[in-house]
Amino acid sequence: MNYPPLFLKKNEDKRLRQGHLWVFSNEVDTQRSPLEHFAAGDLVVVNDSTGKPLGVAYVNPDVLICARLLSRKPNTRIGESFFRARLSQALQLRERLFEKPFYRLVFGESDGLPGLVIDRFGGVLSVQITTAGMEKHKELLVALLIELLQPAAVLFKNDNSQRQAETLSLEPELAYGSLPPQLVIEENNARFMIDVREGQKTGWFYDHRLNRARFAAWTKDMKVLDLFSYAGGWGICAGMAGAAEVVCVDSSDSALALAAESARLNGVQEKMQFVRSDVFEYLKHLREQNQHFDAIVLDPPALIKRKKDFKAGYEAYRRLNHLALQVLENNGLLVSASCSHHLSRENLHEILRSSARHIDRHLLFLSDGGQGPDHPIHPALPETEYLKSFFCAVSARF
Repeated sequence: MNYPPLFLKKNEDKRLRQGHLWVFSNEVDTQRSPLEHFAAGDLVVVNDSTGKPLGVAYVNPDVLICARLLSRKPNTRIGESFFRARLSQALQLRERLFEKPFYRLVFGESDGLPGLVIDRFGGVLSVQITTAGMEKHKELLVALLIELLQPAAVLFKNDNSQRQAETLSLEPELAYGSLPPQLVIEENNARFMIDVREGQKTGWFYDHRLNRARFAAWTKDMKVLDLFSYAGGWGICAGMAGAAEVVCVDSSDSALALAAESARLNGVQEKMQFVRSDVFEYLKHLREQNQHFDAIVLDPPALIKRKKDFKAGYEAYRRLNHLALQVLENNGLLVSASCSHHLSRENLHEILRSSARHIDRHLLFLSDGGQGPDHPIHPALPETEYLKSFFCAVSARF
């Protein structure tokens, strides 16, 4: 099939040739290929200014990232065979990495499927489509997922803010099967009750799997504070690994209810407490009451969602880490994490360094961590690397 051409301006092909997959609207030669001639989701062949093809992409003329490359082979037909091959490759990789069907099955551009995220919760697939180009292939994707995985249910979450920018529906859609009344997943030898339909993102955050396991192994006999705990992934694992006491703090009643159910599932309910509170206010209360913890996990949601929010978000991260260090026992353990792509590892490093110096604490980095292997990083797309964490030992001033 011959797709219409999309021409780039002179010298605007360098990033694509280096491996990136995005075309921005200001890089398009709109004299030769007017963007208004394309509909959202149309397939095109991207060409450099000399007319040399660079690959097949889908377009949306109404957004900043106006094209996303699907294949570098300009004669590729984007249809059933293409999607089956990409999904099969993603599945093969995850089955090599994990013994049980609990993982992120597709991670967008890293798996050659920009605009698509799929989390596998046993027999339930939770799907996020964030672009009009991928939305056009939704029915085909469902059919292929049924063919490859025989799921009990396929749910399109549709609550991502990127869908709004692409003028897509925000209503969730159960595209296949039926959701069980209760859904339990397994991670790090623990079982967790999750809510796929109403929960955040796809319903669970697999990305911190390895970091949670590492933290849990270091918390025996400790008093642990799990901040922004969501459904208890950090705290419950710590409780199972021998932590003496665990307090989970979150602003969501429903998330804490799931965490409490999961604590009972794993037999650690007696050592767990669940507190509904704003984390900033809770930390201030602990400081005023002179209460301290042996180990603290600080894993907030993305506080910098857009580049223009960097200054305010950076200050929020700084305040959180500063407050957490003030309620950490001497010789304590702090895990500080960020899932904001716009906050670099170097930024978080500096926040921890300066916060510790400000209150005269001696801080050491024991280890650092990123996202798990089911969230693979594309070497040419820094946007696919978003998660960072530091494991810190904190003592009094030397």
